[in-house]
Amino acid sequence: MTYEANSPEEYISQLPEERQPVVEKLRAIIKQNLPKGFEEGINYKMLGYYVPHTIYPNGYHCNPKDPLPFLNVASQKNSINLYHNGIYAKKELLDWFVTEYPKHCKRKLDMGKSCIRFKKIDDIPYDLIAELCTKMSVNEWITVYETAIKKQ
Repeated sequence: MTYEANSPEEYISQLPEERQPVVEKLRAIIKQNLPKGFEEGINYKMLGYYVPHTIYPNGYHCNPKDPLPFLNVASQKNSINLYHNGIYAKKELLDWFVTEYPKHCKRKLDMGKSCIRFKKIDDIPYDLIAELCTKMSVNEWITVYETAIKKQ
């Protein structure tokens, strides 16, 4: 499902009623715990948290006009998804998350390369997401990103 929105508030207002408080809570947790420097907005038709051009003028290599993406939240047909590029790019962070997940949630981890899917909204591990948000600074993300790009 895609939503046409120009702000996080507009995005959330378009969600099904039962999902709005869940996404609002995720948004609040992310904003409270992401290190300074990340910016919130809409990118890729989702809630987005990214490194703005004022900090990283090069932008995203696929489209330098876009800021460097880091984390997104999307309401999909069957799940609420958290896309965390740090998990995709840094194996140690992925390993930490996979190890910690069962301590916070009784459901099996449903995950792609950077996508964590929550099909049961009552089982979202908010405390774990809060901790995940603290694990990578803007400068570390830029370094990890640039290192990965140079390998290509």
